[in-house]
Amino acid sequence: MGKKNITGISTITLHTANHDNDNYSHTTPIYATSTFTFDSAEQGMERFKGEDKTRLYTRWGNPTFTAAEKTIEALEARGLTNESGAPLEVKALLHSSGQAAMSTLFFSNLSAGDTLISHYSLYGGSQELMQKVLHEAGVKVILIDIHDEALLLETIKANPTTQLIHLETPANPTLQCVDIEAICKIAHAHGIKVSVDNTVATPYLQQPFALGADFVFHSATKFLNGHGSALNGVLLGKDLEFMHTKVWKWHVLLGGNSNAFDAYLLIQGMKTLELRMEKHCSNAEKVAHFLQQHPAIAKVNYTGFTTHPHHTIAKKQMKQHAPLISFELKGGIEAGKKFIDAVEVCTRAVSLGTVDTLVSHPASMTHMSIPKTEREKYGITDGLIRMSVGIENIEDLEADLAQALEKSI
Repeated sequence: MGKKNITGISTITLHTANHDNDNYSHTTPIYATSTFTFDSAEQGMERFKGEDKTRLYTRWGNPTFTAAEKTIEALEARGLTNESGAPLEVKALLHSSGQAAMSTLFFSNLSAGDTLISHYSLYGGSQELMQKVLHEAGVKVILIDIHDEALLLETIKANPTTQLIHLETPANPTLQCVDIEAICKIAHAHGIKVSVDNTVATPYLQQPFALGADFVFHSATKFLNGHGSALNGVLLGKDLEFMHTKVWKWHVLLGGNSNAFDAYLLIQGMKTLELRMEKHCSNAEKVAHFLQQHPAIAKVNYTGFTTHPHHTIAKKQMKQHAPLISFELKGGIEAGKKFIDAVEVCTRAVSLGTVDTLVSHPASMTHMSIPKTEREKYGITDGLIRMSVGIENIEDLEADLAQALEKSI
């Protein structure tokens, strides 16, 4: 791919993975095997010694995983160069889920006694992993208002054991955005690495490596797959040696490998990433404006509105505004229940990033494990509805929302 100088998103997703197979299959084969054979003892020794572990044991790697990884690497690094001016190389590791990829990220970078700094309004699963699993492993977790640079500097100074700052931007479900470039400059000046959850934006909207990030994370279950057909997570890093050694070792020891069928579904889903994201984003803008004008709604969280507190940050680092929105109903939790029950076109489900529009109630679903006082501090109120805007015809979406909102009053 690099020699062909291909940087178009659709060209990358269509052509990166498809032709690297021995039998000339048009589509990437599903290597449904737990292990791989050797022609000789010497060949086996060479494979174990080499960097390429894709033909040893599927927990360690698999050609179908590699095909998906190469595509995501090309997407996140497209058009970027390293310090020498050469095309940027990054390494991706495909996991069984976003949580598995995040576990590898944290455990390969943090040990007992280290400190992790992050911010409010994270995905509930991420926050639980930090505050429960990492805490029990002896890692100090500090959540702050990371937009306050003075506070961040003060926190770093007070915690010299800080090894990693983790960002989620846009954050799920309040669409809080963080200035990746600004945080990276502060972190790197203090010898701290930065990881960015790019799940909501995808490489279509945002490239964290271009802004200084050391690691990029995705729940590939979401927009990258796009069809809700499989679970996957991916962790990418630009320190190739570190990714091939310590990060890969934690990955295989934790056992968070994907499987060949889910990797295949991810590859197929990514082929339409650009087309899907164009429609997702277009629909989201129209839906947000529709909701903003409705009398049943108190507030709409959409980074495309100049009234959103992080509109300027989003505009600076994303080429369009993300197709995830949330809105607060004036009637609170009861109105939220009525609205969820009344939708007919929208799908009642957790998760996000599928071709159909998904609606959920964070307070009773994705963030129910977070104490109410803590949730409300992040803007996740009892009446908040999260909406992952799909690619349906906009007229049908707006009509469905109108009738459901009418019943919620």
